[in-house]
Amino acid sequence: MNSCIQSNRQRGKMMSTRSAVWVVIVGIIFIAANLRAPLTSVGPLVGLIRDDVHISNTLAGMITTLPLLAFALFSPIVPKLGRKFGVEVIILISIILLTFGVILRSLSGIATLYIGTAVLGLAISVSNVMLPSLIKREFPERIGLMTGVYSVSMNLLGAIASGISVPIAVGLGVGWQGALGIWGILSLASVIFWLPQMKRRNRETATVQNQSADSSVNLWRSPLAWQVTLFMGLQSTFFYVLITWLPEILKQQGTSSDQSGWLLSIMQLALLPFTFVVPIIAGRMSSQRSLVTITTILLLMGTLGLLYGSSNFIVWWIIMLGIGGGFAFSLSMMFFGLRTENAQQAAELSGMAQSVGYLLAAIGPTLFGYLHDVTDSWTVPLLLLVCASILLFVFGLGAARNRSIGSKATIPPSTIPPKAM
Repeated sequence: MNSCIQSNRQRGKMMSTRSAVWVVIVGIIFIAANLRAPLTSVGPLVGLIRDDVHISNTLAGMITTLPLLAFALFSPIVPKLGRKFGVEVIILISIILLTFGVILRSLSGIATLYIGTAVLGLAISVSNVMLPSLIKREFPERIGLMTGVYSVSMNLLGAIASGISVPIAVGLGVGWQGALGIWGILSLASVIFWLPQMKRRNRETATVQNQSADSSVNLWRSPLAWQVTLFMGLQSTFFYVLITWLPEILKQQGTSSDQSGWLLSIMQLALLPFTFVVPIIAGRMSSQRSLVTITTILLLMGTLGLLYGSSNFIVWWIIMLGIGGGFAFSLSMMFFGLRTENAQQAAELSGMAQSVGYLLAAIGPTLFGYLHDVTDSWTVPLLLLVCASILLFVFGLGAARNRSIGSKATIPPSTIPPKAM
């Protein structure tokens, strides 16, 4: 009798544990879904916004640049907030703030457009920094798999947002305001799905406090941390430049607004399988240098194809950019876990990389718009991306070394945390 009762209790405990794990996974998927859609929905609408509020290409580029500046300024603070209030709590607050920012941005007027954009940028920066740390804490043996899961969620919704922005704005007649405001529904739903995480607050806070003593390494003096940071910044520069200006580049080559929006979606859809597979592969490798090489080749071929290639192969150039971007993004996210010793150090590295990295990335869209205004051509801006590809390769080789921050010895492959499920 006692053995039956014990068995039932153990079974109930296992079911409770599995349910808790799935609650975390679903919560991560919904939070990740909000990290790109509010940003990628802007690119296809830049022309409509520019003409409606009468701004230059440089100012139009600032619509994408503002969130990146918010990422850069706020990211170093996020790990400290996580230690003080708990990861779950600050993520919940950030999603509520994101909903407010999306709604504010969708109101008519230049002021609300830019203020709302800045607010949602601050909100997104929290989850950008904390999700890699949360995954390392909750899934230390499945970092690659879970990085792939949240990357797919983020990029899938980002691709959908790019493709449906113009049809919603023009086809439904709600204008760019309605096409941007619709993403408030997703963020509001995410609040509901994240609420169950509040039960985990006390345990998580204790875990982070116990780990905080281990994060004594000064990341700002670590060459490896800087290599991860600059790799992150360059891949982000690539992504946000293309999200902002690829539709305009394509329209100058003769495609319509609808077509350019869907081509932007194709670029993001092309990267989806690789944002899932690459983290798992990277987690099985002692060094990821071969993946960095493949990334660089794809980005160079795609950029040079846009610049000098035949327009008949435009879809293929875009697919190459998408796949290369998928490799680059996945590697940058994996480095936060692979190159650190614990979840708190991962949060600190994520904060540093996203602060400096997104500051670098913030220059991209505005500089792109400025160079186009000055030269009346996309040649010089695209050549800038070629240079960025080469730098990405250099810093990527350093970031892909088989080391962790604060450790001089090489990590044996058997002790690398991520494993495929």
